[in-house]
Amino acid sequence: MAVTLVQDGKIVDTNKTSDLEERIAKGKNNGLDKDAFLGLLVAQMKYQDPLEPTSNTEFVSQYATFSELEQMQNMSATLELSRASGLVGNVVSVNTVDSTGKEAQVQGKVDYVTYENGKAYISMGGANYPLDDVFAVVDQEYLDAYDKAYDFTVELNKLPSKKELLTLEYADTIDELNETYKGMTDYEKSFVAQTNVTKLKEYAERIEELRKDKEENNPSADE
Repeated sequence: MAVTLVQDGKIVDTNKTSDLEERIAKGKNNGLDKDAFLGLLVAQMKYQDPLEPTSNTEFVSQYATFSELEQMQNMSATLELSRASGLVGNVVSVNTVDSTGKEAQVQGKVDYVTYENGKAYISMGGANYPLDDVFAVVDQEYLDAYDKAYDFTVELNKLPSKKELLTLEYADTIDELNETYKGMTDYEKSFVAQTNVTKLKEYAERIEELRKDKEENNPSADE
C-alpha cells in the first residue's frame, strides 16, 4: 500500500523514502517484532491518504496476517531448537572454515546447544557451530565399531605381506588379532573387510604350522 504524506490539509507527493518505508526495509533484513508492526500500523493511520483512507477491516487483516507469520516463525524456531537439542550427546560432522579460510570438516560429540539471534548453535569441544552446518549425525555404536575395525586393520597390515614370510615372532600378535576378531559382535565384524578376515585365518594357520614344526624338530625345547 502506498503511503502519502499530508501536510496542512494537502496531499504532498514525494520521491524520497519515508521513515516508514525505511523501517519496512530494515524489517525485511532484521525481522519485525509485534511492537514494531504496531508502530507501522499507527504510522500508516497517521499518514494515510484522507481521500482513500484504509478501512479498519484492512488494518485488522494486516495485523492478523502478521500474527500468523509471527506464530509460524515461533514454531519454526521451536522446531529448530528441538532438532538441535536432539543432537546433544551424539557425534556429528560439521562443515566449517579454518583460520586460513580453507573449508574443513569437524567431528565431535555435541555437549550442548544454544539459540542466539534466531539461530540454533551446537557446541563441540568448546566451539559453537551453526546447526545448518551439520551434515552428518553418527551413531555411537557405529563409530565404536568403525574404530575397532580400523585399529584391527592397522595392526593386521603391520604383519608381513605374505604368510610365507611369517616367523614365530609374530605369533603373539596374530593370537591377539584372532582374539580381538572373535570377541567382536556380528555388527562389528561387518566393518572388517572379508579379505582381511581371510588373511588373518591364513596367517593363524601358518603360525600353527610353524609351532608344530618347532615341536617336531625340537620336542624338548621350551616354547
